[in-house]
Amino acid sequence: MATKKTAPIKAASKAKSKAPIKKMNAFYAQSGGVTSVINASACGVIETARLHKDKIGKVFAGRNGIIGALTEDLIDTSKESASSIAALRQTPSGAFGSCRFKLKSLEANKVEYERLIEVFKAHNIGYFFYNGGGDSADTCFKVSQLSKAMNYPLQAIHVPKTVDNDLPITDCCPGFGSVAKYVAVSALEASFDVRSMCKTSTKVFVLEVMGRHAGWIAAAGGLIEDHGIPVVILFPEIVFDQKKFLARVDKLVKEHGYCTVVVSEGCHHPDGTFLAEQGSKDAFGHAQLGGAAPVVANMVKEALGYKFHWAVADYLQRAARHIASKTDVQQAYELGQKAVELALAGKNAVMPTVERISDVPYKYKIGVADLAKVANVEKFMPRNFISKDGFGITDKCKKYLNPLIAGEDYPKYKNGLPVYVQLKNVAVEKKLKKFDVK
Repeated sequence: MATKKTAPIKAASKAKSKAPIKKMNAFYAQSGGVTSVINASACGVIETARLHKDKIGKVFAGRNGIIGALTEDLIDTSKESASSIAALRQTPSGAFGSCRFKLKSLEANKVEYERLIEVFKAHNIGYFFYNGGGDSADTCFKVSQLSKAMNYPLQAIHVPKTVDNDLPITDCCPGFGSVAKYVAVSALEASFDVRSMCKTSTKVFVLEVMGRHAGWIAAAGGLIEDHGIPVVILFPEIVFDQKKFLARVDKLVKEHGYCTVVVSEGCHHPDGTFLAEQGSKDAFGHAQLGGAAPVVANMVKEALGYKFHWAVADYLQRAARHIASKTDVQQAYELGQKAVELALAGKNAVMPTVERISDVPYKYKIGVADLAKVANVEKFMPRNFISKDGFGITDKCKKYLNPLIAGEDYPKYKNGLPVYVQLKNVAVEKKLKKFDVK
């Protein structure tokens, strides 16, 4: 189920536009919360662009996302060796720096758009690849209109990324499969720990995971049920009912001696307030979340008296490249690769997608979606993926999740630790006057 958040700008770019006439450079940037596989997409973009040197010049990366374009803080990726770029595929986080910065409408902040055009002109940039989630899709969609509204030949392609798995049209989002794998494995291992100690110690373990409005990550915790673990899932899509929740926990503890609770940070009360709401806002204007686990754990302690432990997966879940899903890594790379191919085919204002063909055996193909249908739209968990009582997942959901966490793609190790690349990130010489981002 997908829901439109706000109406996108009306002057939408068409899916097709003429490719730049002369050989032009490309701009790539990472946006929003990074993932364990976003660099695999960067690798896909850069390696594919290098295969087409007759059509694409250099690939410049924005230092700290779109801010790098506005401040003309560009990174020359041509200074990196082929082996360093290839190593991005197994390196977590954002190699070029990311940001939480959302461009306003053309009408509201024309100065920023004029600055982008100025920078693109100065560095002969005709291809724009923006790697991010929902808000980034919106930014990319707005930038795509520059070619039409400001008469500049720019092709903007959004490269999907989000651990929340909430982008529409695409079957899944790069970053999600690896987070889901991390959460499922962590919940399973912690549950074994609790089970071994529950007779005289902890009886309830609470794990908080990401997911502001969509419960895809929390759903992954439900996969441990097939391993004999009593688990309760708290989804953003299901209004929190404290009485029913406590009754469910009490029942499971009495039957099994313990239980595990996986709670999404977006779990909320009937009035819409988040269990984890702190009262502050992030850079995109979203409520700053964090703290659902201790809230839930203390409810259990006060009402039922059970000893508990809680943990917040936080950055660990999205940074865990050491346990990344092979499916996820592969799709992240392929979507970066496809983004360049779409640009070379003359496409504009589009996003490459994953189209599922079958669950067993798992098969998919790479498709394409119009950004006008992606920007500002969130995809939530379908109700038939959630059990009738609202505390678990269905077999249909398991069939969806299982292929996405499948396979291992371990990085190289040295002295017991993963070997991750750190790029030189050589700056491109600036040609314009300083520009302050507000």
